[in-house]
Amino acid sequence: MKFKRVLLKLSGEALAGDEKFGIEPHTIQEICAEIAEVAKSGIQVALVIGGGNIFRGVSASSKGMDRASADYMGMLATVINALAVQDALEKAGVHTRVMTAITMREVAEPYIRRRAIRHLEKGRIVICAAGTGNPYFTTDTAAALRAMELKADAILKATKVDGVYDKDPLKYSDAKKFDSLTYIEVLQRRLKVMDSTAISMCMDNDLPIVVFNLFEKGNIFKVCKGDIVGTIVRGN
Repeated sequence: MKFKRVLLKLSGEALAGDEKFGIEPHTIQEICAEIAEVAKSGIQVALVIGGGNIFRGVSASSKGMDRASADYMGMLATVINALAVQDALEKAGVHTRVMTAITMREVAEPYIRRRAIRHLEKGRIVICAAGTGNPYFTTDTAAALRAMELKADAILKATKVDGVYDKDPLKYSDAKKFDSLTYIEVLQRRLKVMDSTAISMCMDNDLPIVVFNLFEKGNIFKVCKGDIVGTIVRGN
């Protein structure tokens, strides 16, 4: 295996499946079956999940809502998604822990770095919810932060397309796919891999990012094995 410990970043929209909103149970079951396979192979897995399928703070703030309040609502949406994923993963036969940056002891553990690492060492999947616990930071930034705190070997950014393109491949037939990129190229080209704060954090700490298609069966396992899948973003 190429990676021993990974942080998988899932968008909230991925959990909605073909729907535009909410949670689609069959889609979550399929995703979690693949994640469970990875965990059962001995790879330590942490997850960070977005909340865009339920509530998006940036969109609400652009329509007049206070940005901090909107972001906190978005963080709570990620907790809902985390609980749904936890349920599906445990039904797939793996042990999990949801850890939140905002304390809510009745439904999840508070995020404590050393405890999260211990869970990973015991073979549990750690689902990090509520972003960083602070407004004005995206779940991309939360993923970069948690990956570094938990000493992950890489961030696996699961998307709807099979890598990073110079423009939207769903809109432009002549879009060019990159096999690899540097952090600087991502920032200079303003490619929508992750937000600039997250990319800068990864660059400063030399943490590779692999962008791949979540909906192609077996991709998560292939990335962890070291197969060439999607686009890798790294220093050189």
